[in-house]
Amino acid sequence: MVSSATDLAAVAEVEGVQFDIEAAFRANYARIARLIARVVGEPARAEELAVEVFLKLWRSPAAQAGNYEGWLYRVAFRCAFDELRKRNRRNRYETLFGLLRPASPPTPEQLHSTTEEQRRVRRTLIRLDRRHAELLMLRSHGCGYGEIAKILALNPASVGTLLVRAQNAFRKEYIKLHGRQ
Repeated sequence: MVSSATDLAAVAEVEGVQFDIEAAFRANYARIARLIARVVGEPARAEELAVEVFLKLWRSPAAQAGNYEGWLYRVAFRCAFDELRKRNRRNRYETLFGLLRPASPPTPEQLHSTTEEQRRVRRTLIRLDRRHAELLMLRSHGCGYGEIAKILALNPASVGTLLVRAQNAFRKEYIKLHGRQ
């Protein structure tokens, strides 16, 4: 597996690709890795997934020709959410087969900790429609309406409405899963 910008550039030169994958990697890797880390909660795994996202970019000439930064964000979100789904599925199966002991009831201190709240948010996000989750994550990542519109290929005038719908869907799903806090 290719694991660095230099390796990606070397492979691109051999294949005769015109797209400068090394420049794209250097310019966007840190942001993509941070974005994935915010979703999966594990920086080391996020870095691995970020490299996979850039490999997918290198293998996709159509993405290279267009708005590749928006494409990177979309693929990063999808990889991160897929990772969460895999982790949840694995935990369920391990619990069913007795390989993992069920977690003991949390103490009152743990219920109010930041870590617990982050897990609740992640659980809620993976149950949302993918577009809603993408909108909320981009907004929480500090992106403005124009930037969100560009990344997700939306009409800039509709971003505000779509964000409100996403927030309402998140609130409804959160209450359904965790009750009112």
